[in-house]
Amino acid sequence: MTGPLDGIRVLEVTQIVAGPYCGVNLADLGADVVKIESPGGDGIRATGQFVPGESKFFHTLNRGKRSLVLDLQQPSAQALVHRIIPQFDVFLINSRAGVAERLHLDYDSLCKFRPDIVYLESTGYGASGPSANHSGSDIVAQAYSGLMAAEGKVDDYGAPQSISCTAVADYSTGLAAAMGICAALYRRAITGEGDFLQTSLLQTALSIQSASVSRVPVADALMERPMREAVEAVHARGGDYAEVVKTRAQSRIGAAIRLYYNGYRVRDGAVILGALTPANRDQMRRALGITDDPTAEADFNALDLEHVARAEALSARIRDIMLTKTMDEWVTIFTREGAPISKVNFPEDMSADPQVTAMGFLVDLDHELTGPERVVGPVVHARRHPTGSARPAPPLGRHTEEVLAELGVEPDTIAALRAAAATV
Repeated sequence: MTGPLDGIRVLEVTQIVAGPYCGVNLADLGADVVKIESPGGDGIRATGQFVPGESKFFHTLNRGKRSLVLDLQQPSAQALVHRIIPQFDVFLINSRAGVAERLHLDYDSLCKFRPDIVYLESTGYGASGPSANHSGSDIVAQAYSGLMAAEGKVDDYGAPQSISCTAVADYSTGLAAAMGICAALYRRAITGEGDFLQTSLLQTALSIQSASVSRVPVADALMERPMREAVEAVHARGGDYAEVVKTRAQSRIGAAIRLYYNGYRVRDGAVILGALTPANRDQMRRALGITDDPTAEADFNALDLEHVARAEALSARIRDIMLTKTMDEWVTIFTREGAPISKVNFPEDMSADPQVTAMGFLVDLDHELTGPERVVGPVVHARRHPTGSARPAPPLGRHTEEVLAELGVEPDTIAALRAAAATV
């Protein structure tokens, strides 16, 4: 298949999630992505491995790529990258700030060999500032950025819990990186100039909660100040983390009146209502038979405790109403009105979901070591230049000799690297 990035070569020095996910998206767009791994392999190969060196995490985050093993701690391997980088359009690295410089794989070093390189560096906190050299991971970025406290989950001991269903900061950063690289390649096609791009887990974690992080004084004084005062009062009397996040959630304006953008238990499970517009809310009132909603009144004031109490009473009524029917029954009723609703599904069931199947969102691959697998495919589909890759995630070092030979590296040089344990 020839996707829109057909002919673009990417050299990827990444591990775990953010960088590899960027590479997956570039591969799905048609780029030839060569992943450099250490002789021990990407650490995520061992996370839930079902055979040595192979895990579902690695397979889903590295399909579409070729694996080249190089020990980048060794000068000979660094020199080899300098030799082959002129044949690549993009260089992608995710690491702690300063690592690329120590490996002589930083932007300034590689520009000497490929002046128009599109170079992307992804870090935990950014390349400068007091936390730049701190080690980062998704769960740490969630904590630092406020995502974790905003989610407000605590365990049985009152300790904070992350958004554990997915590495939200990692995946968001991977998508942002792929977007930036595509934009830089477009600009290079016009001007002939490459670029140095930077992303970080912290930046994307802030971006996806921008309304909470950003400061708009006139709005904050009205909507946020009461919550801040309530939280400060809990802090002042020594309240613990669990009490702080509970107070924050309860004190946010509008927390009590999310009647139609909320989750509800039903007879056989749970559903989510997702009203975004006044029309949606009207549709849901009809579906529920609600004719006396105080929040629909022109003078409803979310800052008035009496008005909020009336909304809370309606919320309790809706909870009781929802328990009278099953998921399928409610989906039929709300869908008839045109209102957005969904069952609360489990991810393990989605591979057989009729809508997912109809759209071809999952693709079937055949891994040379572990056999057939069905994995989530590209996030973007194109009609004229189809996206996606038929190549499964590579076994460690599977393409080392193939890639180096394509790039003109002599057999004697490859043998010397093996003798020095710089490759396998």
